[in-house]
Amino acid sequence: MSAKVPYWRLSAFYFSYFGLLGAMLPFWGLYLQQQGFSLVEIGQLMAILVGTKLVAPNIWGWLADHTGKRMRIIRVGALLALMIFGFMFQEPAFWGMAAVMAGFSFFWNAILPQFEVVTLRHLKTATDQYSRIRLWGSVGFVVAVVGLGWFFERASLQWLPLILLFLLAMIVLASFSVGSPPGKKGQKGSLAAFLRELKAPQPILFFSICFLLQISHGPYYTFFSIYLENYGYSKTLIGWLWALGVIAEIGIFLIAHRLFDRFSVRSLACTCLALAALRWLVTGLYPQSLVIILLAQITHAATFGVFHAIAMHLIHRYFSSSASGQGQAMYSALSFGAGGAIGAFLSGFIVENWGGSMAYFMAAGVAIVAAVLALSLSTHPSYRVSHDGTQSA
Repeated sequence: MSAKVPYWRLSAFYFSYFGLLGAMLPFWGLYLQQQGFSLVEIGQLMAILVGTKLVAPNIWGWLADHTGKRMRIIRVGALLALMIFGFMFQEPAFWGMAAVMAGFSFFWNAILPQFEVVTLRHLKTATDQYSRIRLWGSVGFVVAVVGLGWFFERASLQWLPLILLFLLAMIVLASFSVGSPPGKKGQKGSLAAFLRELKAPQPILFFSICFLLQISHGPYYTFFSIYLENYGYSKTLIGWLWALGVIAEIGIFLIAHRLFDRFSVRSLACTCLALAALRWLVTGLYPQSLVIILLAQITHAATFGVFHAIAMHLIHRYFSSSASGQGQAMYSALSFGAGGAIGAFLSGFIVENWGGSMAYFMAAGVAIVAAVLALSLSTHPSYRVSHDGTQSA
């Protein structure tokens, strides 16, 4: 990797950002349950947490592309997320909790897509090296879930908001350590140019697949810890199971560029989606089998790791430099935002009325629909991502 690329500073941001995610995803639902919220309310609150991705990244993406001051906007967003989260210590009731989670997550969710643009611009044509930086986010996630799983076996979940506040402060510090990537300063993009590029068949199809894949992740991100705890799993073991999925993800990030050399994006996407359907099906059928849950977690390497690497490469190709921020924002908004919110909301309703297994069966069905859509990519030319970030038939 070029000496000009600020590898460790970029990596530190991902480590901190996904460390926060690793503290929230496995334990926030348990914390809310301990605070007395019902399963439906937990589903609604988690839907807010991811639902702000539907709006925030697009606003921040437009601002960043329009002003060209991407790093300044990232820093402001990180600071505002930190400040708003401080109101969590008032221990609000449902509507207060909803307001704090909406405000904090609006700014927290807004900054990652723009930082992805910064990272890719620092890498210039060496986009195949993205995974080597992004894997440090996975490391941060693993450290958080394993460490906190052990910690919460011995201490109260009441510590969780303070831990999250500390991790938000780390994100702020990391954002100030990264400079703007080389290139033209203040390069501005237009909404019209972005919409023109978005309307091409390939981006629309791929974003639709991303949307469905994240709906299928709804039961996992919202209720996986509660689901396993109901079957007698300890918090330490739950933490390790979350970590296992991300450890597998780290491994795949290290070799992702080799996969792109050998297989088409279409083939990789179809494989990821088929594995997602299988993962949710066996999680719903055999929650009491540790071996099956372990194997299901390993497939996270494909259902998130490979698929996310595919998305980064394709977005880098689909959108010009002046519209790249809005392209990243659209990916975040439609998949993690709209898809994640709908998945969380539906999961809360299904779990409350029909149980956790039924929610995973729903997830498997949605993943199958996404896989069918991915097969329609065969009507377009087969693309491969090369080392210079371009694609060839």
